[in-house]
Amino acid sequence: MTTAVRAENPGALHLAIDLGAGSGRAILGSAGPDGLVLEEVHRFHYEPEPSEGHLRWPFARILEGIKDGLGRSHVVAAGTPISTVGVDSWGVDYGLLDAGGSLLEDPVCYRGGRTEGEMERVLRKVPREEIFHRTGIQFLHLNTLYQLHVHVREGLPAGVRRLLMIPDLCHHALCGSTTGEYTDASTTQLLDVRTRTWADDLFSRLGLPRELMPELVVPGTDLGELKPALQKELGLGPVRVLAPASHDTASAVAGTPLEPGWAYVSSGTWSLVGVERGSPLVNDAVARANFTNEGGVFGTIRFLKNQMGLWILEQCRAEWVESGLPTDYEALLAAVASVDDMPGLVYPDHPRFFNPGSMIREVQGALAEGGQEVADEPARLAKIILDSLAFRYASVVGTIEELTGETVPGIHIVGGGCRNDYLNQATADASGRPVLAGPAEATAIGNLLLQAISSGRLGSLAEARRVVARAVQPRRFDPGDRPAWREAAARYREIEEQYS
Repeated sequence: MTTAVRAENPGALHLAIDLGAGSGRAILGSAGPDGLVLEEVHRFHYEPEPSEGHLRWPFARILEGIKDGLGRSHVVAAGTPISTVGVDSWGVDYGLLDAGGSLLEDPVCYRGGRTEGEMERVLRKVPREEIFHRTGIQFLHLNTLYQLHVHVREGLPAGVRRLLMIPDLCHHALCGSTTGEYTDASTTQLLDVRTRTWADDLFSRLGLPRELMPELVVPGTDLGELKPALQKELGLGPVRVLAPASHDTASAVAGTPLEPGWAYVSSGTWSLVGVERGSPLVNDAVARANFTNEGGVFGTIRFLKNQMGLWILEQCRAEWVESGLPTDYEALLAAVASVDDMPGLVYPDHPRFFNPGSMIREVQGALAEGGQEVADEPARLAKIILDSLAFRYASVVGTIEELTGETVPGIHIVGGGCRNDYLNQATADASGRPVLAGPAEATAIGNLLLQAISSGRLGSLAEARRVVARAVQPRRFDPGDRPAWREAAARYREIEEQYS
């Protein structure tokens, strides 16, 4: 990432706050016809913690990290005004405010297990087919729909007046806004996919509090000025708070210079595999495949599959650290590349990998149950995980072709996972398609681009993506003629068919 933010004519400086599931970053930059420059000025951490009977996000710590990012950006800007700030984050989780705008309790984390069995309770009230045809959203037990349903069943806190998703909560803390941003709201499974408004009948039929839901705004909306108290505390001027595409994948796709028809993979803890469309695709075949139609920028739809990502490998690495084994990432990938055979495969989206007590035991258990050799060496286990992810990407892209009736000529991988060259090449080999990798900072770039467009520095998404294409040179990985991959593909299909 370049650190040249103080160019001679930087134009407006924008601050992108990118929150991941455990850590956040503040990225200062500018974007315009003359180029794109970025600098990471702050990184902070906020792992979810058990509290009041649930796994919760420590929201005060998140806000402290955001404030520190604003303060450090002011120092780095060295007199150049910061004109706007916007926050993006993961989806589905939310917080509740009282009439005075105070957070009533820390938001519950989607990995906490609160929604176990809740989808079945919901589907007894409204059939699965009706929910899908109304919302166009895939069924995941962590969706906001099921979180809110169990929250109501267990009892909402007294005095609640507003529900805001995580990035909307952050914007509220910065400027007092109580609106919700469309792309993040689209992940809730509570939005009508066609009208792009709250599905009122779902709320009434499920006994959910429609009155708590915020008015929705589109990406690029000016939400207001940074609170005077924060301006004074941080030494900042009248920074405007803008809503970017506040769902992180929506920002990542916006920041990807996609080739026509190509699929994208936003690769990180989760892997989001999809294509960009101009309209939702909602039919029985899509429902059976459990695909999703999430909101994108400027009227686009992210037609995708939300699947497991590098979470499996990272959890194994954490266990190796605890046991004293070396886990340097680059050394591990080099060791993976040196493994000549295909030691095994698993189905990455199996629920057993969601949040187990021991990820290593779960991977080994899946291998044993499938009659495969049980690996225990880190390099061989890591190869099993990465090869399985590559085959899963290839499978999802193939399903996209079937559902849309359109050829997908290549795959563009962005996000932190695009730095994993072994996985990039494995994806090319498994899919038989070329792969482009980069930018790793696609989410922050997309956040920043929406701020630049809203501020008038860029005229359109197409122009913004051309700026990214000039500034970033993605690495290309072409599929090789490797018989072992063709043989393994047949084995993987047998494994996947057991669970799909």
